[in-house]
Amino acid sequence: MTTNHSGHPASPSADSSRSAVTRRRMLTVALGGAATVALPAPAWAATDQRPGAVRPPALTPDDRKIIAQVSAERALSHLRVLSEDIGPRIGGTASERRAADYIARQLDHLGYDTQLQPFAVADKFLAQLDSPTGLPADLCWQVGASPHAALDTSVSGDVVDVGAGAPANYPAEVTGRVVLVDYVAAQREQLVATAVARGAAAVVFLPADQAYPRSASAFSPTLPGSASSPVPIPVVGVAQVQKERLRAMAAAGRYTLSVATSAHRGLTSHNVIGERVGRAGADGPVVMVSAHYDSVIGAPGANDDGSGTVLCLELARVLRAIPVDATIRFALWGSEEQGLIGSRYHVAQLPQAERDRFLAVYQNDMVATSWDPATRYWLLSFTGQANRATDEVSAAAARLGYDSRISPVTLRGSSDHQSFQEVGIASANFSWRGEETPALLEPPYHTPADTIAKNISLERLQVSLELIGCAMYATAR
Repeated sequence: MTTNHSGHPASPSADSSRSAVTRRRMLTVALGGAATVALPAPAWAATDQRPGAVRPPALTPDDRKIIAQVSAERALSHLRVLSEDIGPRIGGTASERRAADYIARQLDHLGYDTQLQPFAVADKFLAQLDSPTGLPADLCWQVGASPHAALDTSVSGDVVDVGAGAPANYPAEVTGRVVLVDYVAAQREQLVATAVARGAAAVVFLPADQAYPRSASAFSPTLPGSASSPVPIPVVGVAQVQKERLRAMAAAGRYTLSVATSAHRGLTSHNVIGERVGRAGADGPVVMVSAHYDSVIGAPGANDDGSGTVLCLELARVLRAIPVDATIRFALWGSEEQGLIGSRYHVAQLPQAERDRFLAVYQNDMVATSWDPATRYWLLSFTGQANRATDEVSAAAARLGYDSRISPVTLRGSSDHQSFQEVGIASANFSWRGEETPALLEPPYHTPADTIAKNISLERLQVSLELIGCAMYATAR
């Protein structure tokens, strides 16, 4: 889920202006050795009362067709590939493309007419931290690199923590060492200049702590005064959870840190769209289920939004052979985290006649967090008004006995439903969040701790699958 309300699609390149190419192929993904995590599986029958529900369900025969088949455990197998084997999926980079290819492969295999829709996105500047003695393996160690410092290079050195970065905080000997320093935006260029003057090999900026439950994300520090003459050493920005580990290790004794930076330029991101034409034919109504598959720097994106992505893949499996009148589309958006770029690009390409075909768009963003306080399932509308999507999910929740866990329709953008509602298409975002407000997101949000082990509940994912599955089938049939 993006927090950027103002992103707009970049002007398409020659590649992105070409029509999306139909994909009907088997693409391989190299599965690495990421450790698997055992999660408690949902354990209820179709007629059982769900966790948090106020009564047993009163299912229609159509509901039973969906509920008998959807499985969070099957969805988890896709999430392991996206979050553990691929990891952070930064818009336009090779990691996002690997994820797009994997998703396209799954939709191809299920028999959907699958397309990749390309569009241009901004350059990215990334870094990877490592150590000869190893860094804590429960965190991702991708961080952001400054575009105004040394790129496409790798340095190593013993770590020195200089705190606030005043000259008096430095030890006598800094030459060749990696400096940890508190990030203060107004002082960032002077902090870097001091480190360079003392002979540091690299600067690792440590962000200020955010108020719980928020936690600062990794970032690419900008140094505007160095734009014409880049800083000669790498400068990177880490997340709050990474900062805590690095600082604790420095306090415990000597260790060596490696910093490898990389520039990614001339980038193309992709939307992945799979379609099955319904009985009403090629010009009939459309029901879309969607999510975004990219993530932010340093975040494996298990919940944001690997969870919504695998919900789409699991519903695509279930709906592939159930007859419906409407055309069903599953859409996985690229580069959402940069400002809804993929979905806005897609909507901008739709002629009005195509926009008029949509009955509802069900956007799923962060649908499986294991954070205990996230007990409310939010119906989020960019206009703040109910529409076909919110009405159908509310009705499905009532049939499942889930009334008490569902929010009223609430005004909020910041996900891909906004792109559709901006042009008058019925859409909403669905998400597990804290009771008081949809702004109450889990601590791993946008951090290296957004992993399966730290931030995924199969129970909540199963309920999300049932709610969206029953709602979209009711709309499409």
